Amino acid sequence: MTDRRSSRADNRTETIMRAALDLALEVGYAKLSIEAVAARAGVGKHTVYRRWSSRGLLFLDAVLSLSTERLKHPDTGDVVADLRETMNKAVDLLGRPPWGPLYQALIGEAQHDPEVAATLNRRFIEPQTADTLARLKVAKDQGELAPDFDLDLAFDILSGPLYYRLLITQQPITPDYIDHVLQAVFAGMSPRPRTP
Repeated sequence: MTDRRSSRADNRTETIMRAALDLALEVGYAKLSIEAVAARAGVGKHTVYRRWSSRGLLFLDAVLSLSTERLKHPDTGDVVADLRETMNKAVDLLGRPPWGPLYQALIGEAQHDPEVAATLNRRFIEPQTADTLARLKVAKDQGELAPDFDLDLAFDILSGPLYYRLLITQQPITPDYIDHVLQAVFAGMSPRPRTP
């Protein structure tokens, strides 16, 4: 009996999150309401509020229910190639529907709701950051990076341009652009020796 009740609750939770995602894609996050989500999911709004105390937290759970498993870094022994692959996958995921517009709206909500910001950091940003830093540390330990290479700064420099284009300028993030970012980080920005 308890298993059946738990399964029904899980199904209801999933239905509510799916309704929130569908509505956010249709009308935009700004127009998303608990009432509309409840109606779309076929539940009462109290059922929604029992699970989430705010629209922002519901939306966060709904967006993070989408899989990001493919963003894990490979380890082929070539840190630049591994970062290039993961960065291209991230751009592909975040640059188009459904993830792209949903994630942009979630970042926007995090600017106004400290609880959403903290939860987003804990559940998505920090794990992604830790995965990248772990890959960079392996590369450093294996001698692919200079011993004094600042891994935290490298992460900021790698991710900053992508977020800037994704969230601020909305310019395209192409594989060539990613290559330029990687080259700037790993080869440095100083002039290269001239070839005769």
